[in-house]
Amino acid sequence: MKMEKERLWNANYNKVMFSNFALNFSFYVLTPLLPLYLSEHFAATKDVIGLVLSGYTITALLFRPFSGYIVDTFSRKAVLLFCLLLNVVFFLGYLAASTLLLFTIVRTMHGAPFGGATVANSTIAIDVLPSSRRNEGIGFYGISNNIATAIAPTIGISVYKMTGNFEMLFWMAFVVAFLGMAVVATTQTPQREPESGKRPLSLDRFFLLRGWTLALAIACFGLCYGILSNYLAIYGKERLGITSGTGTYFMLLSLGLILSRLQGATALRKGRLIRNASEGVLISTIGYTLFTISDSMWGYYGSALLIGLGNGHMWPAIQNMIIGMAHHNERGTANSTLLTAWDLGVGLGILLGGVLAELFDYGAAFWSMVIVHIAGVAVYFLLVRQSYIKHRIHLP
Repeated sequence: MKMEKERLWNANYNKVMFSNFALNFSFYVLTPLLPLYLSEHFAATKDVIGLVLSGYTITALLFRPFSGYIVDTFSRKAVLLFCLLLNVVFFLGYLAASTLLLFTIVRTMHGAPFGGATVANSTIAIDVLPSSRRNEGIGFYGISNNIATAIAPTIGISVYKMTGNFEMLFWMAFVVAFLGMAVVATTQTPQREPESGKRPLSLDRFFLLRGWTLALAIACFGLCYGILSNYLAIYGKERLGITSGTGTYFMLLSLGLILSRLQGATALRKGRLIRNASEGVLISTIGYTLFTISDSMWGYYGSALLIGLGNGHMWPAIQNMIIGMAHHNERGTANSTLLTAWDLGVGLGILLGGVLAELFDYGAAFWSMVIVHIAGVAVYFLLVRQSYIKHRIHLP
């Protein structure tokens, strides 16, 4: 019985993993084609397309801090299923939206259930893992994201090239999202002890104050990824003449993420969080620097693998750190703190990269990316490690 309880790949964990895959697949299968859909279907201009699509990200970012509080206050499974149900319904909303205004409303509102579902799903994954396998399990959990982000855009583009039918893509996203919801609905989650007394409403219910140093470091790393992911294609075309290598770049980055999570699982199981995170932030720094200084294809694609390897080591270790600094009834807040910091960093990166590219050139934007990443590494080594050692909570 003890061996059964200590299984990492238990049925409940597998269901939550599939739910996370389905949630991300249904989102990313549409992402590369929505600008084309808006342009062809509604004759939207480039600036309008950017405005319409940004609403989703802004809503997800605004909702995430509150979702952590909700997940920690109410039944986590009920919150997850409610968010996933809304997520499924909004995919039908895309099909029903007959005007650009309706599509904008649906797209903007869709960010709220997506932001809530990502927090609730990752928190339930932690709940259903045996404590002795939690560090390792959090590392593997991210692979479901990586696989979805690696294959979904390619599948979406391939289906559109074969059919030329956007409606089929919306139905595909709907079906996958529904399957994810149906599977996770059968998950058995542990009973949570009711809180003794009502906790006062405070900032700590929405943002894990003990983890502010980790949030600061993650915001720096998110900013760097925001610049890279959004301006990679045009920079590669201007500097190296690469016109169709963006998909390959992100496939290599995803491969690096998956390989590093698999390779780092043993160290996570042994509790070597600081070591894994330290290695990860340094490898990522090398990758971002290589991307910025290299004029060769080897440097361009090699940086993708290095950034993937680095982030794959760093992210699960830092997520385990912030979870280790939270009480049982603060896990949702800890997850939302980390995800909000990442989203905020990505958003600032998109803004900063665009401003610097406009004022100077894309080279200046990418050099700022390297500088901010080094600043994030400094925050990690000077503040995060000591803060984690000081505030970590040894959970049973």
